[in-house]
Amino acid sequence: MSTTTRTAEEEWLRFREARDAALAETHGWLTLTSFQWLADAPSGVELVPGLWSETDGTARVTARAAHALTDLTNGRSIDGTVTATLDDEESLSWVASDGPDGRRIVVELARRAGRYAIRTRDAEAPTLTGFTGVPVFEYRPDLVVEGRFEPYHEPVDEPIGTAHPEVPGMHRSVGDVVFRLPGEDGDFRLRASQENTGTLAITFHDATNGVTTAPWRKVTTRRPRRDGTVILDFNRTVNYPSAFTPFGTCPAPVDGNVIGAAVEAGEKMPRP
Repeated sequence: MSTTTRTAEEEWLRFREARDAALAETHGWLTLTSFQWLADAPSGVELVPGLWSETDGTARVTARAAHALTDLTNGRSIDGTVTATLDDEESLSWVASDGPDGRRIVVELARRAGRYAIRTRDAEAPTLTGFTGVPVFEYRPDLVVEGRFEPYHEPVDEPIGTAHPEVPGMHRSVGDVVFRLPGEDGDFRLRASQENTGTLAITFHDATNGVTTAPWRKVTTRRPRRDGTVILDFNRTVNYPSAFTPFGTCPAPVDGNVIGAAVEAGEKMPRP
């Protein structure tokens, strides 16, 4: 193994350590235990006390002091009604409940497709307490490939599906990434979105989906070079939260983002 390859693999191992640590956060993605739409009329929900609703673009929860709910926006016990307003696609760690410190369960408020929902995040969820790391393929230096970014004149918004059948999504494509995989004759062309840091994100299907990997995955590149060159390190391909939990609303690939080959690198299907 060359020094360059060894260094790249060591960097990948550090990336894997950071990735597993992030997933194991106390109220991270592995702690989701429900996704519940709020009704128009105050109603009870699963797993936390109180009466929850949404009206006129505002979410509400009403509880008595005995319910021991905490408003995480100000740290106060709820005794009466508190409200919150979000824009579409926003989320808020809103209310806490249960456990010795009263914060075992965090209620995330989310607005999706113009509707309010809550997701409960339980620090004692089995998906977290039993987590020992995401299974991954062995490091593949040959699946670090050079590609070419071809930007569009203007971003293109395209409707997409998500992991939740009642939550539509939108993909803002900023250009195509064109690349070739070892052993394949032709190029692949996939649409990319741009993250806040200027990096490119590509959500894709490939021939491993449903066999050794989740239904879709994501790989991120660094900023394109001036000549449009990008490096795709498929060893850093990751799962969306919806691979770990049925309560995700993660975006599916835009139509056509399919690699007609087996990308045996990066994260595998999580352990049950």
